[in-house]
Amino acid sequence: MKIAFYGSSLLSSYWNGAATYYRGLLRDLASRGYDITFYEPDAFDRQQHRDIDPPEWAKVVVWEADSSGLRRVLAEAARADIVVKASGVGVYDAELLEGIVAHSRPDALRLFWDVDAAATLDEMRSDADHPVRRALPSLDLVLTYGGGPPVIHAYRGFGAAECVPVYNALDPSTHHPAPHDPRFAADLSFLGNRLPDREARVEEFFLGAAARLPERRFLIGGNGWETKPMPDNVRHLGHVYTHEHNAFNCTPLAVLNVARDSMANVGFSPATRVFEAAGAGACLITDAWEGIELFLKPGEEVLVARDGADVADHLRSLTPERARAIGVAALDRIRREHSYAHRGAQVDEILKAKMDRRERSGPISGGPATPAEKERSLA
Repeated sequence: MKIAFYGSSLLSSYWNGAATYYRGLLRDLASRGYDITFYEPDAFDRQQHRDIDPPEWAKVVVWEADSSGLRRVLAEAARADIVVKASGVGVYDAELLEGIVAHSRPDALRLFWDVDAAATLDEMRSDADHPVRRALPSLDLVLTYGGGPPVIHAYRGFGAAECVPVYNALDPSTHHPAPHDPRFAADLSFLGNRLPDREARVEEFFLGAAARLPERRFLIGGNGWETKPMPDNVRHLGHVYTHEHNAFNCTPLAVLNVARDSMANVGFSPATRVFEAAGAGACLITDAWEGIELFLKPGEEVLVARDGADVADHLRSLTPERARAIGVAALDRIRREHSYAHRGAQVDEILKAKMDRRERSGPISGGPATPAEKERSLA
């Protein structure tokens, strides 16, 4: 089956935290026989900060982020059996969503894949004319980056035919134990871009812990932090490329995960960094969020902190031996239960079941767009 996937970027993780999620899932789906084309805009300097070359397992189409580029790539939706619009492309998001409905074949599956469901749902609650709310009656399925029962119930309440969380996971061919690198030496490291709904929690859990432990070394990686006032014992790296993540995670005594506000409130949404760090055998300290025990066992496979004081307490008592034991246990758990092979099998089963039902019952009630509707989607 042919998949047309409209997303932010497969080739670059620059201001694009979903990159490793896309790569892990789509690589596995390709191994199961799916023919995948990924459409990404030339935007936000991502093409100048590529982490990978175009892979063998997917065709990547980089389109000019203008109306003519939009028309060109939406016209190709008609070639696919499954058409996917991901959230957070960053340009023409509403037009892309409307366009996949208008230009996909009547017998094709139409999906919205939400990689920031909590934020999308907040927007939908405050905007009755939100593009996703308008599109839901014409979509076969919503897949989400996570969110658990609260996100499922919310999407169903807005009229989604079906909503299924597909959680982050580990691609062991990309993230794995690696030798220490002195560039990343620290007692505690954090990797994440500076975002409005993350900054206050980073201040509390990371910078707050650093202020409490002036004798310890702290390292922060990611875009946007260069203008942030920080304690003297915090060093800022800037963007850390995907091929450097393993050394970044393996070198320090411990690695911190901090959920964004929306994800922390919803729960059941472990970030990509959780699986990358665990897959590298790192000792992970995470802020507390509902559902963590479904992925890692607190106290044995991960350390859980309620605030910056807890983070500091964990670091004070953490020995290199205990850190290694926690990292080894996390690596074993993630490899056994939470690889992208597990997630790919889940998505494959979902898609095949949907296609079977489609063949038996025909397209959903939204149906294909009229020529006039198609023209409006490209206006």
